[in-house]
Amino acid sequence: MKLIAAFLRLIRWPNLVFIVITQCLFEWAIYGRVYPTAGSALFSNSFIQLVLASVLIAAAGYIINDYFDQNIDQINKPEKMVVNVIINRRWVIFWHMTLSLAGLFFTALALPIQQYWHLVLGNLAAILLLWLYSTNFKKQLLIGNVLISLLTAWVILILFFAKYPLVMQEMLGLDHAKVRFFRLTVLYAAFAFIISLVREVVKDMEDIEGDQKYGCKTMPIVWGIRATKVFIAVWLVVLIAALLILQFYVLGLGWWHSALYCLLFIIVPLIVIAQKLYKAHTTVDYHRLSTLIKWVMFTGILSMVFFQFYE
Repeated sequence: MKLIAAFLRLIRWPNLVFIVITQCLFEWAIYGRVYPTAGSALFSNSFIQLVLASVLIAAAGYIINDYFDQNIDQINKPEKMVVNVIINRRWVIFWHMTLSLAGLFFTALALPIQQYWHLVLGNLAAILLLWLYSTNFKKQLLIGNVLISLLTAWVILILFFAKYPLVMQEMLGLDHAKVRFFRLTVLYAAFAFIISLVREVVKDMEDIEGDQKYGCKTMPIVWGIRATKVFIAVWLVVLIAALLILQFYVLGLGWWHSALYCLLFIIVPLIVIAQKLYKAHTTVDYHRLSTLIKWVMFTGILSMVFFQFYE
């Protein structure tokens, strides 16, 4: 049982559940609403295989990140260490390779390679980039943060591109449903990118002690805490402003419940995060901020449900 619990901690199973919820909600509430005649096409074998691929590749990414972060984790979070404490390093590499290959296999199984070869290459690139993130990019200024944020958005984007082959006329045609589906995809992918970027930089502030000791060049180390807070605050302002503007459009459609939900469970918490960011000084403060941002990510994704209740 101890070994199983350690493995689940290693693969960050709550984050994997979050990926499943995100993709299932997108399939049901967004795609299913835009294409109400989809019927049996919803939650098809292809979709389930694509979700499995996303989960397996993400799990492999968490594993390899912990593998290369052993020294840093001994300082930042020694009580949560698994690699070489509970699970041998060789087994960690074995599970990384196995899960990565399984993720690539399910991607190829879900999508006909002749039409969707670009998505198979996309997930292959995700595997390689997660390796490079763990070995190099994570220690560089902003590169690792942007990369993880892009891969977070990719969890949503791949579902859109999986619906259409790589033909611009097909993908960007004048069909109203396709245009609406594309806009909603960009909306949620952009939200995922920005909120993930904010959280990644906050986590860098939380981990500054270990990162600094082992030569990392993250934003808090290179720019300092104050400048990093300004960077995060700017993105929070952009996100809050965009969401407020969006609510005026939503209210014009009569979506009162959706607008109220967004105000109470997304916009207000983002304002609270901005206030707490200004006052944060300790590792505990930054950890609490990171957790709160994660909850806002969750409430933001849950807002997809409202598309099932409105035209």
